[in-house]
Amino acid sequence: MRRVMTVPTGWRKSSRSQNGGNCVEVRADLSAVRDSKNPDRFIRGDVRALARAVQGGFSLR
Repeated sequence: MRRVMTVPTGWRKSSRSQNGGNCVEVRADLSAVRDSKNPDRFIRGDVRALARAVQGGFSLR
């Protein structure tokens, strides 16, 4: 029997987020990020790669 794994598609907000709405949300399958103040617009991409770049000291300078 073949098993199919499903991935949740909801959005997650940081537990450190305040009620002011100044936060970034991450899609549950880690395929996109968005600004909670503008939820209809989001950036698709590998969130894992973004996290690795930030942890490694990535800089735009």
